[in-house]
Amino acid sequence: MGEAGLLSGEAAINSTGVNFLLRQIAGRERPFENNGSGRFFHGGNSFPSEHSVLAWSVASVLAHEYPGPLTKFFAYGLASAVTLTRVTSQQHFASDALVGSALGWYFGRQIYRARHDPSVGGGAWGDLREKVLEGPRKPENMGSPYVPIDSWIYSAFDRLAALGYVHSNYAGIRPWTRMECARLLEEGGDRLQSVADAGNEAPRIYEALTHEFFDESRRLDGAANLGASVDSIYGRVTGISGSPLRDGYHFGQTIINNYGRPYGEGFNSVAGFTAHAVAGPLSLDFQGEYQHSPAVQSDPVNVLEAVAAQDLTQPLSNGTAGIGRFRILSGSVALTFRNMQFSFGKQSLWLGPGNGGPFLFSDNAEPIPMLRIDQTSPVQIPGLSRFLGPARSEFFLGQLSGQHWVFSNGTLFGPNVNPQPYIHGSKIGFKPTENLEFGLGYTVLFGGPDLPFTWHNFLRTMTSFNGVAPGSTRDPGDRRSTFDFSYRVPGLRDWLTIYADSFVEDETSPLGSTRPSMRMGMYFARLPKAPKLDLRLEGLYTDVPGQKTRGFLYWNGRYRSGYTNDDNLLASWIGRQGRGGQAWANYWFSPRSKLQLAYRHQEADRAFIGGGRLNDFGAQTEFMLLPDVSISGMLQYEQWNFPVLSLAGKSNITASFQMTFYPTRHARKNTP
Repeated sequence: MGEAGLLSGEAAINSTGVNFLLRQIAGRERPFENNGSGRFFHGGNSFPSEHSVLAWSVASVLAHEYPGPLTKFFAYGLASAVTLTRVTSQQHFASDALVGSALGWYFGRQIYRARHDPSVGGGAWGDLREKVLEGPRKPENMGSPYVPIDSWIYSAFDRLAALGYVHSNYAGIRPWTRMECARLLEEGGDRLQSVADAGNEAPRIYEALTHEFFDESRRLDGAANLGASVDSIYGRVTGISGSPLRDGYHFGQTIINNYGRPYGEGFNSVAGFTAHAVAGPLSLDFQGEYQHSPAVQSDPVNVLEAVAAQDLTQPLSNGTAGIGRFRILSGSVALTFRNMQFSFGKQSLWLGPGNGGPFLFSDNAEPIPMLRIDQTSPVQIPGLSRFLGPARSEFFLGQLSGQHWVFSNGTLFGPNVNPQPYIHGSKIGFKPTENLEFGLGYTVLFGGPDLPFTWHNFLRTMTSFNGVAPGSTRDPGDRRSTFDFSYRVPGLRDWLTIYADSFVEDETSPLGSTRPSMRMGMYFARLPKAPKLDLRLEGLYTDVPGQKTRGFLYWNGRYRSGYTNDDNLLASWIGRQGRGGQAWANYWFSPRSKLQLAYRHQEADRAFIGGGRLNDFGAQTEFMLLPDVSISGMLQYEQWNFPVLSLAGKSNITASFQMTFYPTRHARKNTP
């Protein structure tokens, strides 16, 4: 009984800890709250069921410590009874209990396999560990968390790919899992062994990435996939002097591609941490932070009326009180099987090439709760890949927040919309050659007031192509699609990569369209006599000639708050009716230390809420003070002139400083 008690207790403690973290991430309301809507990310504690987790973690250990049929019947029968009563008593939804049961059973199994002493008897689970070690573990079945979109590793892999050392990366579908990054790193290893050019930057980049993905590289070679890590602890202060822009849906933004973090004139700050854990096919990632920003006054009445007239809504105050809160910025739990990863939680996507921000999905808004199905590594599609090459794809289904206006059957719902609209989308990318990548993607907004989420309505978003009045009962949703490509130019393979991203509303594809919006870019991975210097240029527009409706991109006759999440555009900062460009020049002191000079220009069409323009001039630097400590700083000067907001042009200065600590001690399984 001694070992049974110890292992049961350990399984219960471990599973309870993970369950607590999942409940904080999910925040699902109980069945008796809010009319049983079961909303996620609303501060609840329903998902998963803690009682089910505890019952099944203990039952799975006891059923194998005492493997007789009667013991198993009582252990699993009691656990099932606990699970059932949590549902029948309206304390949890069935899905909460099911996930909790599976989680508890899995932790009991893992603890028993790792700790059981075969000499004291027990069931067959105790022999599985030795059987697994006899053969190689399969990396394709190992859970792996995603690397955050704003991580330094993407610029490092961009440089390796542009220099010709990595060929199977898919720049148009991000983020990538840590195991996928290790696979790409392994791909570039053989080529780097033959490099003799002392001025080549690739070996230094490879070395930095090797240190980052040391554990994952060992797992590719068959090491156990079991461990946990606090990846970073960070703090950042940002001061803004002058009036910043905060409405990219109608005008512009002073700070872009920052996960929708709040900001205002004065002192702003964030302090948080990132962490992840893996156990066999399961993985968990988490980023939480304290956010502070000052209060922001609402725009004047004349501005609110002009915005409402453009959107066909009603004037709504957009002021905010001072913010001081702890926020789960992102977090998800995932299961991997044969390189297919199923994840659920708050997540962000980057669906397009380049740095400025794709037309389809970027990190400009706060991550949304979503179910995501991702082919994490490229695969061969029988027949099709013979012509188009290996493919990568993903699908997601999520729910937006902060949507104020929805029009349905002649009624304008708002400003407190419930339920909030849903969004689903997909992206597939192909690589016909090692130098060419292209992809196609789409997203659809659907559901919301007067048009509930049903499987029939969901399927209609993908099957209905007839013209239907927005807001009618047969409305298939607000659909948009993209086509993008990137290409390493012949004769300049290791120097120049060109790319483009095209976008249409309510059309099947930009291919063949007469009115696509375009984003085009050039990336010079190095410059003559300056191997540490790279340059990236992008130009884009959404003011397509011949548009009958001004500002219709990212807007819809039904979803009048547009393609936003908590008032921030989900995709490109350029907005609904504008053109502009960006430029970045980076001088790399090391793979993780750089000095960057940047410029951004935006010009909105005069026919869209009076038009306007902005110019940003910025400098940013990041240095590794120690192997596990970095500091970074940013200084930006902005000039803007949007006549509806202010008859006179205005300017602001934004300065920020950040310190990040990367803990070097990880909790991991040390056996090979």
